[in-house]
Amino acid sequence: MPNGVKSDMINFQMLRPHYFLRILVLVAIASPASAGIVENVRLALAQNSFSSAEGELSSYRSARGITPEYIEAYSWMGRAAISAGNYDQAAAYAKQTKEMALEQLKRHPIDSEPHLPIALGAAIEVEAQTLAARGERGKAVAVLQAALRTYGNTSIRARLQKNMNLLSFEGRPAPALRAAEFLGSKPPTLAQLKGSPVLLFFWAHWCADCKAEAPIITQLRTEFAPKGLQVIGPTRYYGYTAQEEHASQSTELAFIDAVRHRFYSGLLDMPVPISTYNFDIYGASTTPTLVLLDKTGKVAWYHPGAVPYEQLKAEIAKVVAR
Repeated sequence: MPNGVKSDMINFQMLRPHYFLRILVLVAIASPASAGIVENVRLALAQNSFSSAEGELSSYRSARGITPEYIEAYSWMGRAAISAGNYDQAAAYAKQTKEMALEQLKRHPIDSEPHLPIALGAAIEVEAQTLAARGERGKAVAVLQAALRTYGNTSIRARLQKNMNLLSFEGRPAPALRAAEFLGSKPPTLAQLKGSPVLLFFWAHWCADCKAEAPIITQLRTEFAPKGLQVIGPTRYYGYTAQEEHASQSTELAFIDAVRHRFYSGLLDMPVPISTYNFDIYGASTTPTLVLLDKTGKVAWYHPGAVPYEQLKAEIAKVVAR
């Protein structure tokens, strides 16, 4: 499935380690013995064994050469290294991943198959995160800006924008949301909501973490509504449902609404604008993504990934108090 600040020393480890390790633990539990190279490498990394992961990669490369699937598997080495704080190692893995992906792109468009965009997006992400972790924020921003110019019309745009937003979003005016299509109550514009704190809750119909976050947001909306908190829940089409691999928009819309009623019953009056543009501009490649806007309409807090009740309550309280 489609795949959380202000100083120059951006602390990506606030988000990456627990999110990364949780993914790897799930892989370790769920992966069958016959899993492919991507799953095998992730399983080895879940067990903190870089040597086993390197062995898996070496065996695969000897047998099949450098394929897009191999490059995606290799990209996990950089992600694991940066999660462990090994920045030199992470940078080296990211560089090699990027070089292999770019060589493949001489023969294949980036979105012609599923592995290359994941691999290239991961390589650019790790490169930027490594620079930021070393205090080279300007260089990290430049890397992401260049990537957005090159790949801004591809499937990795939201991922690149997410990393850009982690570096530079807070304190900026929040981009307007597109809301020509929506579920729930009609979405107000963000300009109309100036004077009130706003929580944007980006979610996806397939996302288990989003469903788990919904009761937390329901409770916090109840607690902070007397202080003016507004909640908007953007989502988007993904082209499939739980029943259909390739679904029409009308079929997927009905499915989104069914998911909304089943898992978001406490938020049925929440405006739900439906637009890929919103996900791209807010960098919501991770779901849920939570964004808090202050009363002037500026981004006060940006967090890709699930957030526990106490942490989200503390962040909302800061914004409400301003």
